[in-house]
Amino acid sequence: MGDTKIKSFTDLNAWKQGHELVLSIYDITDKFPDKERFGLISQMRRAAVLITSNIAEGFSRKTVKEKMQFYSIAHGSLTELQNQLLISRDIHYINKQEFSMIADKTVIVHKLITGLKKIGNNA
Repeated sequence: MGDTKIKSFTDLNAWKQGHELVLSIYDITDKFPDKERFGLISQMRRAAVLITSNIAEGFSRKTVKEKMQFYSIAHGSLTELQNQLLISRDIHYINKQEFSMIADKTVIVHKLITGLKKIGNNA
């Protein structure tokens, strides 16, 4: 892996990929109908932001138990977002290609958060 030192939560691949996911969610929900402003748009954006927020907060915690708690919350927010993506696809707010592109990003972020949890449990 090299001698790359993780100095900030922004150095974590899970956060970097999660941030890209947040940007994609903001972009895609801009195209949703106005009637969803306080519904799916708000919920999806909130869930996406909570993923990276909890990764960041977990990084700042000192104990493994605390880190795992925040990484688990990030996983929960990611699962919530995956559900909302399915709904968005099924009610035709996003097409299959858009869904696949974002769903693929959620899989990557899920794996990276799982990796953070494994590293923490082995610390």
